[in-house]
Amino acid sequence: MISQKLEHAVNDQIQLELQASYLYLAMSALCEARYFRGFARWLRAQSREEYGHAMKLFDLMGELGAPIDLKAISAPAVQFDSLRALFQEVYAHEKKVTASIHHLYALALEQKDYPAQPLLQWFVTEQVEEENAAAEICHKLDWLEDHPMGLFALDRELGGRSAGEVSH
Repeated sequence: MISQKLEHAVNDQIQLELQASYLYLAMSALCEARYFRGFARWLRAQSREEYGHAMKLFDLMGELGAPIDLKAISAPAVQFDSLRALFQEVYAHEKKVTASIHHLYALALEQKDYPAQPLLQWFVTEQVEEENAAAEICHKLDWLEDHPMGLFALDRELGGRSAGEVSH
């Protein structure tokens, strides 16, 4: 039911989403170790969300009767000089995921895979939110770089996020 080309691309996307989950979890641990518990909570919620994205694709493959080929996930490098640098990496990673989703959607259109297209359209929309949330935090950190009290306020704000909720 699904082309082999799209099957491989979806399996690659599952890996990318799981890698994002693992990266954000490692970043959360780093923030927690530095007592930025709000940032840690936001990143942990983001990790759960990325895992959920992988499971949506996993379920799609199952529904289409396509083989699921889980690939290795590498240990993320999480040495950052600042929260700003850490969130610039979050933003860069979200842009990478967006490009991959766009490629996947274009492939589904090209392959005329109509069952996959609605879910992939959801991902296209979701990535707009994901990039905007990361960009917003980066912009706030740019402004707060020399203002420790503002950093603590942002930490408190981000700590209020629950899983599945995007901060705007």
